[in-house]
Amino acid sequence: MFEGFARVWSVVGLSEELSRNNPLGVELAGTPIVLFRDNEGHARALVDRCPHRGVKLSLGKVVDGCVECPFHGWKLDGEGHVCNVPWNPDAKLSTLRGQSLPTREIAGQIWVYTDPFEAPTYEPTVDERLLAPGVRVSGLSIVWETHWTRAMENMLDWPHLPYVHRSTIGRGMRDASAKARMDITCEDRPWGFHTKIAIDGAEQPGSLDLRWPNQMNLDLSNGGRFMLMFVSCIPIDAKRTRMLLAMGRNFLTSPWLDWAFNWSNTKIASEDKLVVESSFPTEIPSASDEQSVRTDKPTLLFRKRYFAELARSSAGAAEPSERRRALPIV
Repeated sequence: MFEGFARVWSVVGLSEELSRNNPLGVELAGTPIVLFRDNEGHARALVDRCPHRGVKLSLGKVVDGCVECPFHGWKLDGEGHVCNVPWNPDAKLSTLRGQSLPTREIAGQIWVYTDPFEAPTYEPTVDERLLAPGVRVSGLSIVWETHWTRAMENMLDWPHLPYVHRSTIGRGMRDASAKARMDITCEDRPWGFHTKIAIDGAEQPGSLDLRWPNQMNLDLSNGGRFMLMFVSCIPIDAKRTRMLLAMGRNFLTSPWLDWAFNWSNTKIASEDKLVVESSFPTEIPSASDEQSVRTDKPTLLFRKRYFAELARSSAGAAEPSERRRALPIV
């Protein structure tokens, strides 16, 4: 489970995508997940597989804070406990369960920890400004045909802006790019690293952060106006990535204006998409297999940590025997 992406917190969706009445199926690193809300309205996540006959729970519905399997009506709560088995009032419910996943909901985002068998060793964090009263978080998803690591490195890359985004966010850098010198500072943070750039010694506005493992934060704030673009590169499988393009802002906060920010983010992402999807190989190789220069520092830092911590990871490979046993026949 979660091959190449185990034991990390990842955003899997926005809070506004998950209603109280319907489950939501997503795929994360080759593992199907069902999201739903319990009776208290809290987001919960299970492996999207009924323990009875392996049917996708996301095809069912939410009943009394439990997800109901569409095949035989088994109901599972947010901890994975089976709460009801139709036609079997004598079923030993304590022996029947699905697989739950640690879940958090922070700043309009739903997070899942990619190991159902071990407790998380840390908690997900967000830019504290996203937690301030009056901040609106909105966004949308698109799919790129590439490994998530290629998408993530693109999000951390400053030098491509005047070329890929020559008519949008890189427009002002185009004239200087041929002869000017770009310097990138990278500062470690508990959650990843923080970067800024200077051109010919002049520090430029804005900053770009990696929030490990797969979220980029681009600070576009100006004075009292807070605006943070954050992109989560969510692995679907080895060749597809769901790009969750989101914006947090403390101005123009009406939901009716979300379309304008979504349109802008989609346009910028569409400029990246064709270029990134052409990268070969699909997954980033080791640093020695590609040629790099000084301004590749952020992507090389990401690449080093990816191969050290994630590339060969998986969850459940050494599953305890009691989790592998067959369900008892009632």
